[in-house]
Amino acid sequence: MHTVEPIRWTDEGIAMLDQRKLPGEVIYHTYTDYCDAAKAIKDMVIRGAPAIGVAAAMGIALGVKHSQAKTMRELRAEFAAICDTFARTRPTAVDLFWAIERFKRRFEELARENESRGEAGLAAIRGALVDEALKVHEERRAADERIGRFGAELMPKSGRVMTQCNAGALATGGIGTALGVIRMAVDTNHNLEVLVPETRPYLQGARLTAWELHQDGIPLTLITDNMVGHFLKTGGVGAVVVGADRIARNGDTANKIGTYGIAVLAKEHGIPFYVAAPISTLDLSIPSGEQIPIEERSEEEVTHIGGTRIAPPVRAAHPAFDVTPARFISAIITERGVARAPFEESLRTLAEKKS
Repeated sequence: MHTVEPIRWTDEGIAMLDQRKLPGEVIYHTYTDYCDAAKAIKDMVIRGAPAIGVAAAMGIALGVKHSQAKTMRELRAEFAAICDTFARTRPTAVDLFWAIERFKRRFEELARENESRGEAGLAAIRGALVDEALKVHEERRAADERIGRFGAELMPKSGRVMTQCNAGALATGGIGTALGVIRMAVDTNHNLEVLVPETRPYLQGARLTAWELHQDGIPLTLITDNMVGHFLKTGGVGAVVVGADRIARNGDTANKIGTYGIAVLAKEHGIPFYVAAPISTLDLSIPSGEQIPIEERSEEEVTHIGGTRIAPPVRAAHPAFDVTPARFISAIITERGVARAPFEESLRTLAEKKS
């Protein structure tokens, strides 16, 4: 199984594959300042909810590592500012806030343990937070593998499957969630072809998912977004599997814009619609998808492609995500098992299950 590596920790800083340049160029940037790492998340150098969580974890660790604080009080204040910087990058991806809260808890543990140790205590905190970031990344890889194994059992033995946007290695730092399911299915002798909608306006399907699958030698057909209904009706699609940026308590799921329409059409044509996502993507604090914040991105991402204007100077909308109601979802695949309706009960059970 071959996968790309969108992010890694190095002695110099955080190396990120610039996903804006794919597939034309494969360029890595190394970020040595946490503010630049946060801007990379905002500007979509790295994207995908789980990968954003990994990037935030590494970014917080980077900021603390390079902190010039001389006292615990100074480090506390700087740590709070670092966390706030990352919290203001992308509002929809709950993995971002999961990572921030995890690091806040870990910081408090370390601060209590090292309160009276002076400079040695501050150094211990810096090292421990780097270790925590590496642990987050390793956990993400392991979770992807487990999601893939659970999901592969739900895929057809042969035929076509459809996905949306990019929920692959580029989006997680592992083998991917939705693409991890597909990869694992192919590795266990499922004979699959993947239908890949281009995912306007940012073209993550055309630029990223098609590139990943092509790199791995997995058969695919790229389609435009307005071909989805046609292929779900006539194209022999056996399943749809997508990722998620946030899942509410009742199973309503936010994913890249266009997912809701695919789910409705899949339901109409009797095609199972699966969501693959880690437990960290669950937001059990909100009852339904109505409470999920939807990021509104730049109009230029709609009116321009690659810097070239394709529309007159008119208003354009770009909600980056839509919400698929739970009633359209056949199952939610996590690293702890598969949740089915009623989702409020099954998701809570998985969230409370020991990993």
